[in-house]
Order: sequence, then structure tokens, then C-alpha cells
Amino acid sequence: MAWLDVLKSVLYGVVEGVTEWLPISSTGHLLLLERLVPFRAGGDAISNAQFFSFFLVVVQLGAVLAVVVTFWSKLWPVRMKDSSLAIDQGIIRLWAMILVACVPAAVIGVLFDDKIEQLFYNPWTVAIMLIVIGIAFLVVERVLKDRQKRPSIRSVEQIDWRAAILIGLFQLIAAILPGTSRSGATILGGLMIGMTRSVAATFTFYLAVPVMAGASLLKLLKLGTSFNLIQWLSVFVGMGAAYLVSILVIRFLLAYIRKHDFRIFAFYRIALGMVVIAAALSGLFSTVR
Repeated sequence: MAWLDVLKSVLYGVVEGVTEWLPISSTGHLLLLERLVPFRAGGDAISNAQFFSFFLVVVQLGAVLAVVVTFWSKLWPVRMKDSSLAIDQGIIRLWAMILVACVPAAVIGVLFDDKIEQLFYNPWTVAIMLIVIGIAFLVVERVLKDRQKRPSIRSVEQIDWRAAILIGLFQLIAAILPGTSRSGATILGGLMIGMTRSVAATFTFYLAVPVMAGASLLKLLKLGTSFNLIQWLSVFVGMGAAYLVSILVIRFLLAYIRKHDFRIFAFYRIALGMVVIAAALSGLFSTVR
């Protein structure tokens, strides 16, 4: 039975790889998946609930690796020029903007991570935020269509300190309220401050690198490394699945938004929120992990 959890981790990794980048909330999907396909890889050192919480965070590293691989040339500042190494100042500036945008969520995450999970990690918060952000996407897309105004930020290089801070505040909402979707919040924020859909999505991918790596490190420091073989296999297999799927999903989303808006994801979010509410009312979430 324990080895079955390793196979389940593939499913969790696939769901993570799809839902982390599309603005539809990975938390909402994983919350439902954990109830439909229970993950019980806990051992003697830590409880099932503790390991599952750790797994959900660390499996994201596979998705982060997909971003690093896909955008390596745009994120790595060291260049070979005239047989010598040179530093791309444009990429250094980009990293400064990325880190500025990460500060609000990082501070709150370090100080209140456990408290936030206790207060807000429940199906009702997830359902409400799925629906609220879905409606917000519909409103913003309608406003953008009615304005028929060209976005003012048409490349990642145009992102300044003000834009980075504002995106960081939107990311903070996602850090506090599960179901918001980190990518959903930052993309929505980007659209509202004048980014093109492509720039908003791309900057969201970049932000994931320090955010998810930091969250994984924080969980690791809290729980340590007292995992058994099945647990470690589950983590790495899940990360591998998340990596492979993320590569495809990132490419899909960038191609999709060149010709389409985000309304389809908004309708999906609202529908999923209704499903989570129905599941909660039916007692699906009443069992203890």
C-alpha cells in the first residue's frame, strides 16, 4: 500500500504542473484531489498531515525547475563576451524587480506561515477565493475590452519599482488566502496596472522561482529531513512529474494568450468554486487527514 503513494505522487505532480501556471488555483485542485485520492505517506517521525503539507510545497520545485530551464537565457545574467565573462545589467535589474515583488509575501510567509495555514486553509476560503478572483478576471477583461487602450507595459524590461511593488501586494493576497492562485493574483494585478497578458504571465513565471524555492526551504527547516524511503520517493517522483508537465503548460499558456484572453479560466474558476462548496456541504472535507 505504501508504494501506491509513490504512484499517487505522479498524479499530484501532474495536477501541480497544470494548475500552478494556469490562473485556476493549484490549492483548490489539490484540496479536492487529496480527498478523492488520499495521500497517506506519513511515517513515524511526522504525521500524514505534516508530510502532506510539506509535499504540497516541495513538489512545486519541479514546476520551478521548468521555469528555470524554459527561461534560462532570460534569467541567467552571466554571458560570454569576447572570450571573457560579462554581466548582463538588464537581467540584474530584472532580478531586482523580481525580489522587490517577492518581499511582501516573503515577510508574511516567514512570520505567519503556520497561522495562515490554520486560519485559512479550508474549503470555504478556497471556494470563495476561486469565485471572487474568477469574477475579478471577468470584470478586468471587460474593462480592458471597453477601453480599447494599448497596455503601457509591453515588455518585462519596462517593469519598474512601482509596478513590482504593486505586483508583490497582489501576490501577498495569494500567500494569505488559498484558492486565490499565485499566478491568478499576479496576472490579474499585472493586467490592472497596464501590462500586456504576455508580460503579466511571464513576470508571474519569474516570480515563482524565489517564492517557491523559499517556501520549500522554510518547510524543510521546520520539518527537517526525517523522511522514510517512500516519502522521499514520493517527493522526487512528484517533482519530476510536475517538471515535465510544467514545461508543456508554460509553453501552452504563452501561446494561448497571444490570441485569447483569460475569460475561459475565469469561468472555470467559478465552476470549480461551486464544486468545492458542494463537496464541503456534502461532508467530503469533514474527515481528518
